[in-house]
Amino acid sequence: MPLAHAPVRLGFVPANRAGFSDQLAATMRDQAVEAMRRAGVALVVPSPEETKVGCVENRREAEICAELFRRANVEGIVIGAVNFGEEQAAAWTVRQARLDVPVLIFGCQEEETLTPRTARRDAFCGLLSIGEVLRQLGVRYSVARRPICFPKDPSFAQDIDWFSRVCRVVGGLRHARYGQIGARPDAFWTCRYDEKQLQRLGPTAVVLDLSEVIAGANAVAESDPELARTIESIRAYADTSGVPRESLLRSARLEVFLRRWREANAVDALAIQCWTSLQKNFGVCSCMTMARFGDEGFPSACEADILGAMSMHAAMLASGRPAALADWNNLHNEDDELANLWHCGVFPASFSSRGARIAVHELMVAGGGAPRDRAYGVVELVADPSPLTLCRVTQDADGDWKAVIAQGNIEPNRAETLGGYGWCRIERLLHLYRNVLLRHFPHHVAITQTHVGSVLWEALGNYLGMEVFHAAQETPGLYTPWSPF
Repeated sequence: MPLAHAPVRLGFVPANRAGFSDQLAATMRDQAVEAMRRAGVALVVPSPEETKVGCVENRREAEICAELFRRANVEGIVIGAVNFGEEQAAAWTVRQARLDVPVLIFGCQEEETLTPRTARRDAFCGLLSIGEVLRQLGVRYSVARRPICFPKDPSFAQDIDWFSRVCRVVGGLRHARYGQIGARPDAFWTCRYDEKQLQRLGPTAVVLDLSEVIAGANAVAESDPELARTIESIRAYADTSGVPRESLLRSARLEVFLRRWREANAVDALAIQCWTSLQKNFGVCSCMTMARFGDEGFPSACEADILGAMSMHAAMLASGRPAALADWNNLHNEDDELANLWHCGVFPASFSSRGARIAVHELMVAGGGAPRDRAYGVVELVADPSPLTLCRVTQDADGDWKAVIAQGNIEPNRAETLGGYGWCRIERLLHLYRNVLLRHFPHHVAITQTHVGSVLWEALGNYLGMEVFHAAQETPGLYTPWSPF
């Protein structure tokens, strides 16, 4: 289920160079503009009235372009060598824009086979100079997977889509606000994190005591019209036929309060103390509310796992689809490349076309964590066969950032369990699992139903400076400027 996202705002620098054909430069500039707008980008580019043929050739034009980017607060910058390109003007645009956003560079192909009389571009050479000057300025950048192309080529549209997703992840994480509701379970040291280092990376933690949530939810009046609308929405969301009215009412009150708190505090994702205080002191599981939020593009993590929430947020921004937080729960007894990805009942209902059922948390009841009448609210479903990306961001003992990324496919299997789950095939799973163990990643992993590993690899490794790991990696932890997925 794709989520609605605002178009990514990209600034475009059509890098021109004196001595080359302005007409050829303008042709490629216009072709790139058309292609990016067709790809759904909100594009910012100088017009032919602002700079010569709408390109950037010198310092004055670079400053005009930079001002346009600053004013629009672009989320990424695309530099296109429409001929050899003036590397200083291109680099000066980035520097003067002072936005610290991802940068993509590409060059334009020749129109025909070269002859001594051919009007030529030489972008193949000029793009090297642009890259070198960016390196000298300390600017991190990405390279199109087909670096020399015609913008009308399908490969260019694919690269722009990929880069737009990278920009969405980088910008989304750097400016995020994550709600931490309550304390992590005492037994789960795996959910610990360094809040100061999180702030230095970019995201802000917004903390709320669980007692305030319980008091706020209890204060939602039964006459509140939003409560009635929420109950009806829940009944349409999943099968609630086995849920007592009082439990449904509690779930709706919890959702109404959290929704209002989220909007009042501009929170992008949350992590909640989901057991067992909530069951004992309020009388319901938070899983259904979290699943519903996930389907709205508001990731919600279990067990006050803030870095789990950030991993979900990254996965959702990359994919444009809902994300969930799963346990690396079980290795199939007959297949070393098949893992059960499971959680108590927080997967968004959109993960399954067969529908979802609201049920009681049987594992909690069996373990004595709560009586049955206070443990309703889990979302039971089996995830549809689909591509899957897995992502987990964490910190090492010194607070440094790292991420593990994997891609696989959910497939049908006769093995069954409770809650929400799917069996995911991952090539070289045990090799990846050894890295999860040896490089100290926790038992929670974010999942989203499409393949966007290369987006997360670029965003987390290149622009956010994390060590990154994946199953086929030869040098663990080393970001490499190529797409491994």
